[in-house]
Amino acid sequence: MPPERLSRAEAARLAIRAQGLDRRRLRSVPALLGQLGAVQLDTISTLARSHELVAYARLGTVPRERVEATYWGHGRAFEYWSHAACILPMESYPLFAFRRRAIRAQRERWGATVNAVDAVRRALSEQGPLTATELGGARRSGGWWDRSEAKDAVEWMLAAGEVVCTDRRSWKRIYDLAERAIDITPQPDWVDHEGVWGPSDVACTRDLLLRSVRVLGVGTLADARDVHRLSGLGGPPQQAKPQLLRRALRELLDDGRVVQVEVEGFETPWLADPAALTRIPRSDRSITTLLSPFDSLVWYRDRLQRLFDVFHRIEAYTPRHKRERGYFAMPVLHGGRILGFVDPGRDGEAMVAHKITVLDHDVDGFALALAEAARWVGSTSVRVDSAPTARTARIISTAANRLLRQ
Repeated sequence: MPPERLSRAEAARLAIRAQGLDRRRLRSVPALLGQLGAVQLDTISTLARSHELVAYARLGTVPRERVEATYWGHGRAFEYWSHAACILPMESYPLFAFRRRAIRAQRERWGATVNAVDAVRRALSEQGPLTATELGGARRSGGWWDRSEAKDAVEWMLAAGEVVCTDRRSWKRIYDLAERAIDITPQPDWVDHEGVWGPSDVACTRDLLLRSVRVLGVGTLADARDVHRLSGLGGPPQQAKPQLLRRALRELLDDGRVVQVEVEGFETPWLADPAALTRIPRSDRSITTLLSPFDSLVWYRDRLQRLFDVFHRIEAYTPRHKRERGYFAMPVLHGGRILGFVDPGRDGEAMVAHKITVLDHDVDGFALALAEAARWVGSTSVRVDSAPTARTARIISTAANRLLRQ
């Protein structure tokens, strides 16, 4: 029988395996997207953009072109508000009907007028898929906050389900009418509410909650809600109503698709995928890699601290003089632990660790993570600018360069 109580180390191992970060490695980008269910997008690019780093961590030195080709342009995935702005497998498109309904029910268009929405709809209908620039300009001025009315309109239409993004061009979203771009067979139990056709709100909530528990392996209810922000963001993603969450969880527990377990050191029961409990890893085996700060293993800071006893915050939005770990500090996963953080960059043909923060003095783990990342981005050497001591920096850089030459 599956265990009813887990040590914190066992919970961490389950999380690593569920995230595709154990040493078995996932085999393809489609498999990665199917297993994770959501890959967060972000504009920051140091070694690479976050969605590429997520694939690298799990697949190794997969060509970045292959990652891009899988995510966009073939109708296998779409962009939508999930944990944040995410790329999601097309099969999950119907499950966000609850969010599209909630957005339409607000009776607002995020600053866009009815005329602007009509103009966007007409342009897409007559001209086919278009970028925001082609629709009338992304911004009124140079300020990132000052979006044009056309951009406001098409972003509202995307959130409300009238348009969809399944492709990008030079990192610009290409918008298309959902009725033309989405090819999913309706199911007999789907409902039409607020002009949105799809599963009922309770069915959407239940299935997303189930998928969330499976992608976590084990986690608290707060962890599961956070995967697709079922508790809301206070922004475009609308939350599932509390009564729907309670009903969904009760149904999943009653039919055994989700079970409750105790985790050492915590009074509140955690939720677990019963299939995952039948194959708990017996040792702290994991891939050695740098993780994007937006990686789904670490994106929920409370969970990161509970599982790995590590506190972290993204400092890209922190004034430079207040940063402690660096602009884009990436957690270093090794041996089932978070060893510390590397703030990476590139200087010509060298990969640079602007700063290394050490939590666990395993220099071999840092060196291996740096060497493999350098190899992936095509760097010929590794340089460590800052570490807790000059000796630590020298040891890690020497070991990383030796591994890189092998």
